[in-house]
Amino acid sequence: MQTEKVDVLVIGAGPSGTVAASIVHQAGYKVKIVEKQQFPRFVIGESLLPRCMEALEEAKFLDAVKARGYQEKSGAKFVKNGKVCDYKFSDQYTKGWKWAFQVPRADFDATLANTVEKMGVPVEYETTVTGIVFNDDGRSVTTVEDIHGNKRHIEARFIVDGSGYGRVIPKLFNMEKPSNLPPRKALFAHTVDTKRSMADEPNRITIVVHEKGVWIWIIPFSNGITSVGYVGDASFFDRFTGTPEQQYRAMLAAEKDIAERFKDVELVFEPRTLQSWSATTDRFYGDGFVLTGNVTEFLDPVFSSGVTLATVSSQIAGKLVVRKLKGETVDWNKEYMDIMMQGVNTFRSYVMAWYEGTLDTIFFADNQDPTIKSQICSVLAGYVWDTSNPYVRDHTTALNKLARIITVRDSFK
Repeated sequence: MQTEKVDVLVIGAGPSGTVAASIVHQAGYKVKIVEKQQFPRFVIGESLLPRCMEALEEAKFLDAVKARGYQEKSGAKFVKNGKVCDYKFSDQYTKGWKWAFQVPRADFDATLANTVEKMGVPVEYETTVTGIVFNDDGRSVTTVEDIHGNKRHIEARFIVDGSGYGRVIPKLFNMEKPSNLPPRKALFAHTVDTKRSMADEPNRITIVVHEKGVWIWIIPFSNGITSVGYVGDASFFDRFTGTPEQQYRAMLAAEKDIAERFKDVELVFEPRTLQSWSATTDRFYGDGFVLTGNVTEFLDPVFSSGVTLATVSSQIAGKLVVRKLKGETVDWNKEYMDIMMQGVNTFRSYVMAWYEGTLDTIFFADNQDPTIKSQICSVLAGYVWDTSNPYVRDHTTALNKLARIITVRDSFK
């Protein structure tokens, strides 16, 4: 069987693979990407956070991304029963990017993959990893199969698994374990948004609280298309009958804050379902490999954490892989897993607080403290590694304490 030799094999051509591939390639190493699907392909996670921009910049993707003319995003708006809470990234506590993009992910991911390919990194699509053997020295031999059934080997000094929901290495080596987040479901579509208010839109994501535990994302793109999705427990969706489109339109009509805007809206595709997405692994690295992005853990779409964790993990991993290839000692636990778990656990606390209603109390409180709001804004901007921020450092206790203070204060009104 034919064998190809590379320094680094990257599994997956999404952001969690291409960012690392670019960084390693820039250091002068031979990199190859294999991707199971054909690009462009649809995926959710369409609202980027400012922290993503740092990773895209280091990977030298920014020029190509800006050239696509995506919708700039300057913040996040939360709506409940007509009441609005606006977070502007320009007001955040942490020093960093003040804006990001809202992107059709099929085009965005293809842009990153095409850009890294132009840099000199080959990308093989419709190529499936069927087996991996790691040697004692960490080198590996990966068996891949193309769409025609042809198999061959790729020998690599190191593997970056950025395969997303494919979770190649965790599945091959029985590393998967369930997340501690309860299973949820999403029903979503792209809409032709002719009633969009250009005075109030489209420079931020809008999240509408429909009822406790159920929310709606509204993500406007620069091409006039808006992504709209409902997220909640499966029992919520059981209230609606008919085809996916009938269910979707009934849900849109059931939320007074958006019903008129999306009444009889044209759909770009039939509504799609995603559910039970939360999963994690025993560890994020091993002898000869590192996991990035959704392969490590995907939490929930509510705070757009997926692409942030994908790009930042890929950014950090890429630089550590370069050091490893140079013969340096890398403490993967301290320099990678601990750092990534800091971000994952911070986002997890906010996800749990969102569904429990703690963040409702905070977001929709009157007379919010501007300093505290700026600190929470930094988390919403993706700066979940800035432990000088008390709402990062003490992410669980700080939120609960703040909600209790607001509740007590409001009880005396």
